[in-house]
Amino acid sequence: MPQPSLEKLPLEMLYHWTKENPEAVYLRQPINGQYHDFTWKEVNRQARLIAGYLKSLDLPASSNVGIFSKNCAHWIIADLAIMMAGHVSVPLYPNLTAESISQIMVHSSTKVLFVGKLDNFQSMAPGIPASTLTIGFPYPGAESKVKWEDILASATPVTDSPTRHESELGTIIYTSGTSGAPKGVMHTFKAMTSVGANGKMIADITPKDRFFSYLPLAHCAERALVELCSLYGGGTIYFAESLDTFAENLRAARPSLFLGVPRIWTKFQAGILAKMPAQKLDRLLKIPLLSSIVKKKIVKGLGLDQAKLVLTGAAPTPASLIEWFARLGIHLHEAYGMTENFAYSHMNPLGQIKVGTVGRTNPEMETTLSEESEILVKGPTTMVGYFREPAMTAEMFNGEYLRTGDKGSIDADGYLKITGRVKDLFKTSKGKYVAPAPIELRIAKSELVEQVCVVGSGLPQPLAIIVLNQNARQTDVKQIVDHFTQLLEETNSQLDSHEQLRKIVVIDDEWTVENSFLTPSLKLKRAKVEDKYSQNYEPWFNQTGRVIRQ
Repeated sequence: MPQPSLEKLPLEMLYHWTKENPEAVYLRQPINGQYHDFTWKEVNRQARLIAGYLKSLDLPASSNVGIFSKNCAHWIIADLAIMMAGHVSVPLYPNLTAESISQIMVHSSTKVLFVGKLDNFQSMAPGIPASTLTIGFPYPGAESKVKWEDILASATPVTDSPTRHESELGTIIYTSGTSGAPKGVMHTFKAMTSVGANGKMIADITPKDRFFSYLPLAHCAERALVELCSLYGGGTIYFAESLDTFAENLRAARPSLFLGVPRIWTKFQAGILAKMPAQKLDRLLKIPLLSSIVKKKIVKGLGLDQAKLVLTGAAPTPASLIEWFARLGIHLHEAYGMTENFAYSHMNPLGQIKVGTVGRTNPEMETTLSEESEILVKGPTTMVGYFREPAMTAEMFNGEYLRTGDKGSIDADGYLKITGRVKDLFKTSKGKYVAPAPIELRIAKSELVEQVCVVGSGLPQPLAIIVLNQNARQTDVKQIVDHFTQLLEETNSQLDSHEQLRKIVVIDDEWTVENSFLTPSLKLKRAKVEDKYSQNYEPWFNQTGRVIRQ
């Protein structure tokens, strides 16, 4: 496969499309149900005005400038303006606690912050230092010292076409982290260029392609696919207005490229099964003529009927879920990466999906395994380090290779399979180590399961704690017990004796970002599960019955 040119950096791609396709719509922003379109020419105009204002502040070169907002057109424009003004962007998740916001703002020394589309801003605002200059996007929900509209009306725009060097720091992405304080991952423009240029090449992205932006742009995967790949391919980005309009916005976008995390796919599945029970759907899919009609209706109803590449990532996706969607004609290409390599490492190639793997090594990247089977990767998208954390940076590298913390195996065709986490292993009271992730994937194949966590440090055998999805919460208790009893037997039959589950515990709690059980990128915080439930492990273990419904 040919290697992409590194001649054009992200900012230069803005200039390119402004010259080549000025009146083409780049960003489509729904506001109160109406779409507001931003052409490449208009995006360039607003970015130059905002950059001019930032330059008027006389900040030191390469100052850190934050973006704190849900996804919107102005998020992208602000990021381009920060680049143009010679600074470094620091995105913040729009659902952080005040404490986490304060940690990031102080650690990164961010003095200027764009604030925008936000829910519950009043609860988060105390985390923003009083001395911070806040610039408000033109949406309700956040207060600011300076308004975006006022800058557009009065600022002196940048009139030349500033460029950045590929070695310069472009962004600091703070990892959501499943434990401990967030760490600032530093990425250069070379990394951003490699992600965008390679993404364009891999997916054959053209100006006719459409993206749908709803996962936080503060997450590197969304930033890579939506912002960078659109800049390099020239496509159009549609945004979701709110959670309530998500389905409608997705159908309006009909994206040709779409990324979903496993939790999104389980919610799509639950939504489909709520309208058409599993037995009826299975029956219809076995009838050739009806099968085609049903599949087309479901896929079009989701808004994915024009998708040429559908990706899943950020956390392991159960093979059964990938196979379930494949029956509908939606082929999930599982991808793999981490914030430390800009979510660019592995992907199942187009038309060459191998279920149960995260695909092959991407162009320009290299993969190897350590003696402990830890996955090690290197390439141009590798971070230059953690901001102000040299000791943590050193721990992340094995020579030139980035340590992923994941264990894996590579088959004869070069496909990588994740077999567990190096640090997630726990030891039972029998002195045996258990890797929870593979067991969780087996449990997660159940259509009743929203989330699962396998625990058992210090117990003779592990337990599985399960959160039901919304549909399953209405199910009769006996049916729940029967279902998970059968699933327990099936799962244990495929495990070594020391891994076999003693019990499945079904709880009524919810694990969300808001109650701190999930990271902003929807990964489960195992430490939080331990804190909440560890005192119950032994009583659950000794309770009668194989399935406990709390």
